[in-house]
Amino acid sequence: MNRFGFSRMMLVLGLSFIYLPMLILVIYSFNASKLVTVWGGWSVKWYVGLLDNTQLMGSVVRSLEIACYTAIAAVALGTLAAFVLTRVTRFKGRTLFGGLVTAPLVMPEVITGLSLLLLFVAMAQMIGWPQERGIVTIWIAHTTFCAAYVAVVVSARLRELDLSIEEAAMDLGARPLKVFFLITIPMIAPSLAAGGMMSFALSLDDLVLASFVSGPGSTTLPMEVFSAVRLGVKPEINAVASLILLAVSLVTFLVWYFSRKAEANRKRAIQEAMDQTASESWQQPKKQMVEATA
Repeated sequence: MNRFGFSRMMLVLGLSFIYLPMLILVIYSFNASKLVTVWGGWSVKWYVGLLDNTQLMGSVVRSLEIACYTAIAAVALGTLAAFVLTRVTRFKGRTLFGGLVTAPLVMPEVITGLSLLLLFVAMAQMIGWPQERGIVTIWIAHTTFCAAYVAVVVSARLRELDLSIEEAAMDLGARPLKVFFLITIPMIAPSLAAGGMMSFALSLDDLVLASFVSGPGSTTLPMEVFSAVRLGVKPEINAVASLILLAVSLVTFLVWYFSRKAEANRKRAIQEAMDQTASESWQQPKKQMVEATA
């Protein structure tokens, strides 16, 4: 009983440590005072003021755009890398390839950002591209970083798949490419969705890589917040953060709701199939007895 009480208390303390600062942030986003630490009553003027703050809203839109591009590219590259690591078991340089794929996971972001910066500068001098650092260079840097996470997640799922399903499809005449898109991809869809959401969150949250490879006019939201915090937290930042929390909460709820609904439909379909099979198996002997009697 004491052990259960201690575990319950630690759970409450842990959740409070995580979510209480978010709750305080949301409350202070409705603070009427310009001073973040001084409560001046309830007001929504900071949310209304976001419409006039073109610099902050521009950084929000830019970060969301980069995060979407990063999620798509990271899922594509990470899935291909995971497929090579799990299905192509023998080729020269496999160990080196696996190390290169997972290197961004253990590499400090400062090293990665500096390396990419030197790469872009050298490419601009040699081939004239990129002429300036901006959204494209940030997207490339984030994709390089996030593809490693997708590769690890998808690799774990690919190792658990039953290869007999794919082999049966190929025995029936399906080409490997068709099997990959019609059978393998649907079976690993949850891991693809998890990798995509992880890539989106990592890209939206990144500050170090974007600081190295960004240029004028390509400031992301973390960079904007970091530069503003050094001069003092502005109420508009609390409002933006609260809107992001609201959006993330809504997306999480919708994903949970549709996943639960799909799981319930799957269980219902399985139960109906089992009931139908049991009914047919019960009617078959009865039919045979009637025919034998006749």
